[in-house]
Amino acid sequence: MRRTRILTAVLALAAGLLSGAPTALAADPAVTKLAADTYSWKNARIDGGGFVPGIVFNRSEKNLAYARTDIGGAYRWQESSKTWTPLLDSVGWDDWGHTGVVSIASDSVDPDRVYAAVGTYTNSWDPKNGAVMRSSDRGASWRKADLPFKLGGNMPGRGMGERLAIDPNRNSVLYLGAPSGNGLWRSTDSGVTWSRVANFPNVGDYVQDPGDTSGYASDNQGIVWVTFDESTGTAGNATKTVYVGVADKDNAVYRSTDAGATWQRLAGQPTGHLAHKGVLDAKSGSLYLAYSDKGGPYDGGKGRLWRYATGTGTWRDISPVAEADTSYGFSGLTVDRQRPGTVMATAYSAWWPDTQIFRSTDSGATWSKAWDYTSYPDRANHYTMDVSSSPWLTWDAHPQPPEQTPKLGWMTEALEIDPFDSDRMMYGTGATVYGTENLTNWDSGGRFAVKPMVRGLEETAVNDLASPPSGAPLLSALGDIGGFRHTDLTKVPSMMFTQPNFTTTTSLDFAESDPNTVVRAGNLDSGPHIAFSTDNGANWSAGTDPSGVSGGGTVASAADGSRFVWSPEGAGVHHTTGFGTSWQASTGIPAGAIVESDRVDAKTFYGFKSGKFYVSTDGGATFAATPATGLPSGDSVRFKALPGGKGDVWLAGGATDGAYGLWHSTDGGTSFTRLANVAQADTIGFGKAAPGASYQTLYTSAKIGGVRGLFRSTDQGASWTRINDDAHQWGWTGAAITGDPRVYGRVYVSTNGRGVLYGDSADGDPTDPGPDPTPTGACKVTYQITSQWPDGFQADVRLTNTGTSAWNGWSLGWTFTDGQKLTQAWNAQAGQAGSAVTAKNVGWNANVAPGSSVSFGFTANRSGPNAKPAAFTLGGQTCAVA
Repeated sequence: MRRTRILTAVLALAAGLLSGAPTALAADPAVTKLAADTYSWKNARIDGGGFVPGIVFNRSEKNLAYARTDIGGAYRWQESSKTWTPLLDSVGWDDWGHTGVVSIASDSVDPDRVYAAVGTYTNSWDPKNGAVMRSSDRGASWRKADLPFKLGGNMPGRGMGERLAIDPNRNSVLYLGAPSGNGLWRSTDSGVTWSRVANFPNVGDYVQDPGDTSGYASDNQGIVWVTFDESTGTAGNATKTVYVGVADKDNAVYRSTDAGATWQRLAGQPTGHLAHKGVLDAKSGSLYLAYSDKGGPYDGGKGRLWRYATGTGTWRDISPVAEADTSYGFSGLTVDRQRPGTVMATAYSAWWPDTQIFRSTDSGATWSKAWDYTSYPDRANHYTMDVSSSPWLTWDAHPQPPEQTPKLGWMTEALEIDPFDSDRMMYGTGATVYGTENLTNWDSGGRFAVKPMVRGLEETAVNDLASPPSGAPLLSALGDIGGFRHTDLTKVPSMMFTQPNFTTTTSLDFAESDPNTVVRAGNLDSGPHIAFSTDNGANWSAGTDPSGVSGGGTVASAADGSRFVWSPEGAGVHHTTGFGTSWQASTGIPAGAIVESDRVDAKTFYGFKSGKFYVSTDGGATFAATPATGLPSGDSVRFKALPGGKGDVWLAGGATDGAYGLWHSTDGGTSFTRLANVAQADTIGFGKAAPGASYQTLYTSAKIGGVRGLFRSTDQGASWTRINDDAHQWGWTGAAITGDPRVYGRVYVSTNGRGVLYGDSADGDPTDPGPDPTPTGACKVTYQITSQWPDGFQADVRLTNTGTSAWNGWSLGWTFTDGQKLTQAWNAQAGQAGSAVTAKNVGWNANVAPGSSVSFGFTANRSGPNAKPAAFTLGGQTCAVA
């Protein structure tokens, strides 16, 4: 569920962490020379976890499909493995908002081309404008066209669409519907440049809540979809008839019949609702429209379905139920391209007892429902559900009829029938992607099988992470779905944290000397906001709240688990002995302070608020401010005490208009020393010490040596190694980071929409895939030097499977002839011995179907000529060179 989805990024923004141009910039430290390590990156598997508002199939190439998420980027479907491949991991810190995807479009004339309209918020929460990303290699790499306005991938109305559309006859022409009164935009050069369609008559007028002073719910939702009638054009010539949907209840649909030269309101159209979707079946000459009284994706109480006959101009209400019988709006509209007249839609805003899916095989004359009542509250389902691959989708719920678990879904604005396979349908919900591969069983009275089709798509917002020295290697605090205990990072946990099941977990901690004791705090509409575990997070019991608590805040466990300190929202800092059956107010520390514990002394706790550091030595009963100065004045700060080191505290945070960096204290916070070689830092974590080192490894998300990235230090911050690369940035990583105390080099990283990432050094990866894979069949390599400087260069490599069998792993080899030395690689595990280079797959790009490609890149040093490799080998077989 996406109701709390905006919080992670917005809290940071409100504190100035991701602010726009500052009034005064803090001076960067002297430039630091950086080392780099090649890491392999994977997700700790959760599978889904967020809202998927759009799914798009290519109309000319089988099995080519894309999904967009509200804050977690875009994905491409990999048919051979039935998984999704992330496409926007290269979005960096400064452009974090470009992980929100408001629309996506796949080019049916040139299927290698794909476009994404990106931007997360149209109000001040996102300081940057939106952009249209374009790719000529199916999202493996991107170029960007910045727009002069913002886009809202996580704004109200984000399930409507698609706002971005490619002319199916002249694919250099694209249209984009803009929010905020910015109108309709067009590109005539394949997305390189954009200009406003000056003569389009309506910018929209619908806002969810005009009284919202934040600008989030009071923004004009604008122009919400564009669709072409491909039958009115010929190859190479612009399509003449274009339909556009506008967020205006009285004037929802416009049409051009002269390729956009002029526009008219479509005559006779229904009024009183918003057209969430407009889908044209050119073969039957029918434009189908799904209407709701609200913009969604949460709200909507009434709705209709209409069909417009493009040949005669007649309208027909084809709604499956009377409007008086609806308590929801319609969306999720799709047609079967193989069977004209087959159309489906969803009751996207039907939260209780379940969403509904409607299907018609006669152009909407008659309908059937995915489920119906036999005698209330009993219901008959025309589908089966198997969530064994994502068992947490039951939410450990035990509802009373007519509710069931797992639910068919909610927020079901994305629903698409595969244009090449009438039996395959996928749809997005607020938590996953569901699908079926026997859809037409429905038509003969049978039941169609629904299951998650979401593997590889990770879309959780991460608030906190912990890696205890024993028990589960990873505990997570997540937005919307609470959090998980991972005993195996490669497998989906059976259930999120329950009893209670927080909608969002804001903070968690464990007792350093007794990792079986775990505490978490979070948000819940009604019920307690804190919970305790005595078995390492496997089972939980709720604590009680002090008076006035309204949200989770931060929580800390004593080193031995004997007591806890909690700083909840809505109430001041409190402390307790035992497991939270009663709380006492702490003194000497302000409300809203961030709290942590010393990892050795069970009675010592720490706090931070507005530039002041606080210490308690009596178990949290009383705090006192230390004399430490020079710390960040705001509250965008995260700090931790070092396991095994009494009074050893590291603090990261700040903002660009003041103190911003990384500080270290060895006297329990009495004084701090700022690290001169760290310009900015936002997180700090600890992991197993390097071989031969006595001090634990430090990890941070920071700006060091002029570079924003993830860094590791094995010498207490004297030097730093960058462990990510430009292809693996994931937007904003400022919420949490922790190393693994049991595996040197392993680090867990929070993201705001791409889940929990974990990385292992290529020099000692405990999950190394083993011997080189040896795929069989033909291959082709394209090697391109994309940038070159006096002593180095960057190159991109594209490897294509030109054989007839899929690869399950690959290893490409070549030889440098001019002394080039590899320095860093992305999208591959790469190494060099002498002049010989080997690049292997990483986990997510191991499977390559016949005709498909994988791309990776690298940087290397050079001291002279830079000849391209003459030959490449794959599993001992020579590849063709393009």
